[in-house]
Amino acid sequence: MHETLQAFVKWLENTPWGVAVRGSSWMYPIIEWVHFSGLSVGLGSSVVVDLRLMGEGRRRMSAAQLSDSLFAWNWIGFCVAFLGGFLLFSADATTYVSNTGFCVKLGVLTPLALIWHVVVQKKTPAWTHAEEKSAIGKWAGLVEFLLWISVISASVYFLLTNAVTHP
Repeated sequence: MHETLQAFVKWLENTPWGVAVRGSSWMYPIIEWVHFSGLSVGLGSSVVVDLRLMGEGRRRMSAAQLSDSLFAWNWIGFCVAFLGGFLLFSADATTYVSNTGFCVKLGVLTPLALIWHVVVQKKTPAWTHAEEKSAIGKWAGLVEFLLWISVISASVYFLLTNAVTHP
């Protein structure tokens, strides 16, 4: 399996987009900005719903109403973040897969957070009623919030321990 992964990341680094991002002095920072912008939109809309599930924030809308109104923004943000992250990964894939923080982020925390996010999106209407908040909904919002904080923490760890430099 390790040899297959190494072959894949070497192939990915040698794709036209991997070579272009790695060889350009301006592409990496712009793609990184796009990635962070997508994360801001995707995670920001998730956090708003999570906080509402936990009973925080303005009460003009229920968590279910917020989830419905932010649904498109949420997934657009995640898709933009995924595309930007994939292009950044393509530039230095062999370095990324050897970093523990990156492996934990991509292999464990992000899949868990996304699966839990889908569960929260599906169950939010059942967890919110007109005047009462479900204890399960409060915990679900807190768990999702903590999972995304863990993803961000693993990302910061990766950035702090990553030796990749760009022109």
